Amino acid sequence: MRLLCINNDGAGFADYVDVTEGTTVRQFFEAHIVTPNPANYLIRVNRQPVAQDQILCDGDRISITPTKIEGATGADSMVRR
Repeated sequence: MRLLCINNDGAGFADYVDVTEGTTVRQFFEAHIVTPNPANYLIRVNRQPVAQDQILCDGDRISITPTKIEGATGADSMVRR
């Protein structure tokens, strides 16, 4: 089956990906992220947050977005002039 994967990690990309039927969100995530730690990512299917055991369907759109950009600092740590 075919999914649209929107990966917002690093430079980001969107591309169609072929996966086997019965693939769960967790299996897909672990296969496509280099250092998979779900706590550091917001994972959505068809714009909705999902459980890790949800089975993906043909035509689904899965987006993977880091919750913290590496090297970024919080707004309260910025120097104000």
